[in-house]
Amino acid sequence: MNRDNDSESGQPDRGAGDIVGAQSGSDAPARSLTDIAPEALLAAIVEGTDDAIISKTLDGIVTSWNPGAERLFGYTAEEMVGQSMRKLIPEERDTEEDAILRQIAAGRRVSSLHTTRLRKTGAPVRVSVTVSPVRDASGQIIGASKIARDVGALELARQQLAESERRFKMLADNMSQLAWIADSQGSIFWYNQRWFDYTGTTMSDMEGWGWKSVHHPDHVDRVVARIQKSWDSGEAWEDTFPLRGRDGRYRWYLSHARPIHDADGRIAYWFGTNTDITEQREQAESIERLLTEVNHRSRNMLTVIQSLARRSAPGNDAFLKRFVRRLEALAANQDLLVQRSWTRVEMHELIRAQLAFALDIAGTRLEFDGPEIDITARGAETLGMALHELATNALKYGALSVDGGTVAIAWEERGGRFRLTWHESGGPKVAPPGRAGFGTSVIRDIPVTALDAATSYEFLPGGVSWSFECKSANVVAE
Repeated sequence: MNRDNDSESGQPDRGAGDIVGAQSGSDAPARSLTDIAPEALLAAIVEGTDDAIISKTLDGIVTSWNPGAERLFGYTAEEMVGQSMRKLIPEERDTEEDAILRQIAAGRRVSSLHTTRLRKTGAPVRVSVTVSPVRDASGQIIGASKIARDVGALELARQQLAESERRFKMLADNMSQLAWIADSQGSIFWYNQRWFDYTGTTMSDMEGWGWKSVHHPDHVDRVVARIQKSWDSGEAWEDTFPLRGRDGRYRWYLSHARPIHDADGRIAYWFGTNTDITEQREQAESIERLLTEVNHRSRNMLTVIQSLARRSAPGNDAFLKRFVRRLEALAANQDLLVQRSWTRVEMHELIRAQLAFALDIAGTRLEFDGPEIDITARGAETLGMALHELATNALKYGALSVDGGTVAIAWEERGGRFRLTWHESGGPKVAPPGRAGFGTSVIRDIPVTALDAATSYEFLPGGVSWSFECKSANVVAE
């Protein structure tokens, strides 16, 4: 840019520094942009911008070079004015300059060309280039103006964003679950490809609450009510329901949605998945049917055993009665475990099932208390039989055989140990049996062997006291 005196006014041409100085002086009157001569304003813009602004002839020879060009390419104006623009162009891109000059000579503008140029150090720099024709007063094209902007960081960010989007799409569209994203109000605006592949729908079909159309009519109202409750409360959502596929058939899905919070802690989105559990559900139903059938046959077998016992020991009513009750205890355990898919039983539930016969007779004189703890199937079988045997003895000989006698059952889990106690009080004086029979083995010995436990079985003046203790891992279900 020419900094000599203006030929018409005889006054010095003001650059960017002149404008700033005129506005910031303490005694100078404030000036606006309209007070500045257009030539001075243009010069200030060219000098102050971070973009490289360059002029060149139709042969590509540099005629002006602003400070932005110096910062971008590293060459000073003295080094570049009079030099060819090809000094900045990598050898493999040399034909770009020929094409640009042809466009300019034809009066056409080259807009936002993303390309590579060379810094003074030889390092490449990614730039966005715009080149426009420069005309004289008669309209004849006499050169070109070029604006170049460093877009390396921008292109890197775009590449990283594109890669991130590619990875997200790859993950989202190839995951086994159906997936979706809703806004803070629960209106779904994105589904993965799995959803469309399964349902045979399009985004226009599903936008907002369109997903209701693929829900089973017997379940959709319940699903809507439950998910709306989560939208309103901000609590995570979980439900199980059937979804219709493109073939018109329904499959069962376990569905989850979790709120996604912004930096201020407000819910910005909801991310949800639907996992196909049709096969697992069918397998569970098959196993349940099988367990029910096994239980039915086992009960039939127990009935046969009862009949054989009656025939084998006629007249021994006391033995038969006790034997039958033990069989009934086994049957009660089986029923309970089948209902829980032979996995776990809660302690309160186990006691109610095993001691139902005693609770009917003793009522509130038989009390039990403890935290809700699930125990394993093996633990339920062993402890259930022991409790049943203790209750039978208490009704026949112990505290529950007289008015005023009581039984207290308690359990706890502490420090990695599980402890269960049975304590009788207010009953008749009891004494150890003359011989250790099957009942004593069930109460004292079998828990030791089956669950690696320690047991205590005492006949105190106030009644029987029994305790069971073992590692929690041996009896408590995870």
